[in-house]
Amino acid sequence: MERALVVIEASEATKNLVAEAAELAHGVDAELRLLYVTSDEEFEERQGELSSIPGIELDYGVARGVEEAEGFAEAIGEEVLGADAEFTAVGRIGDDEEEILAEARSSDADHIFVHGRQRSPAGKAVFGDIAQAIILGFDGPVTVTTS
Repeated sequence: MERALVVIEASEATKNLVAEAAELAHGVDAELRLLYVTSDEEFEERQGELSSIPGIELDYGVARGVEEAEGFAEAIGEEVLGADAEFTAVGRIGDDEEEILAEARSSDADHIFVHGRQRSPAGKAVFGDIAQAIILGFDGPVTVTTS
């Protein structure tokens, strides 16, 4: 492992995932990247909320949304690993699967860490499963945690 990509989400399980991935990455002197993806819906909702504030004109565009996503990844990394830890925070906006795989390609990641939800086979068929999509779409090891 030379470049590890950890997919962050807004959950307590993310903190455990970051800690475990960082321990493995640092053990082999690998670069650690923490990625938070803001969905299109979440971005548009935030954009709408900010534009509805009377008397205030805010330019909440894609660049600002990416900056906020990156800030969230940075905050999680610092909380879990400490302010002096070495990692790169990355933010993206769009479809989780597409953006995770795009970031893995653009950063030349060779290992992805992702938290998977425990779902029944029927639940996976109906709602999809990001972890499964990443496993199938990434040409390298994927570590999935479920706790």
